[in-house]
Amino acid sequence: MANETPGLSRSVEDYLKVIYSLCEPGEVASTSSIADTLEVQPASVTGMVKRLAESGYLEHVPYRGVQLTEAGTRAALRILRRHRVLESYLTERLGYRWEDVHQEAERLEHAASDELIERMATALENPSHDPHGAPIPTPSGEIEATDSYTLAELAPGERAQVRAVRDDDSAGLLAVEAAGLLPGTGVRVIRRTRTPAILQVEVEGTDPSVLEVALEVARRVYVLRV
Repeated sequence: MANETPGLSRSVEDYLKVIYSLCEPGEVASTSSIADTLEVQPASVTGMVKRLAESGYLEHVPYRGVQLTEAGTRAALRILRRHRVLESYLTERLGYRWEDVHQEAERLEHAASDELIERMATALENPSHDPHGAPIPTPSGEIEATDSYTLAELAPGERAQVRAVRDDDSAGLLAVEAAGLLPGTGVRVIRRTRTPAILQVEVEGTDPSVLEVALEVARRVYVLRV
């Protein structure tokens, strides 16, 4: 996978990574959702989508949006691997906190060579997940399949284990950490209220063990139902 997509610009890599994340549950990515995620104008997205489709990285789904081709998926997974290995290395070897590594990895992922990424992975003994619990694609382009439920989607009485946490907002990561909702932690939803919009959650290993978690925080936490 390492050398299959040489010469891609930073912008193209960002688009492929975002479209992969939007299509991960098997959905297509709309122009508006891509524009919102990248914080660009829809007209800019339309132009890039046409360019990527002509290059064989995207295909259009009539009246719905776009999805990655096999070549586009390989390229996106290559960028994801670089990002998540960088996050792991920055955290484990350079002492970065988990709320700080995302933006640093965003800057470095476009500049670091494939050889450097693989040396970092080897030095870390080839980690399977990044500091936020997200699976790291293998060098051959394989990635662990996971269900994508958030804590906010669980009903009262349901139990789950925290799988991963969204890493794109430092304040959100600090809120998740303060609630003890780290990857691997067991949780049980006790009840939910609309006003205020909170979940009352039993969290393993915290004191107190029953916490009130804002729904906006719960939406950042991905879980596996138990």
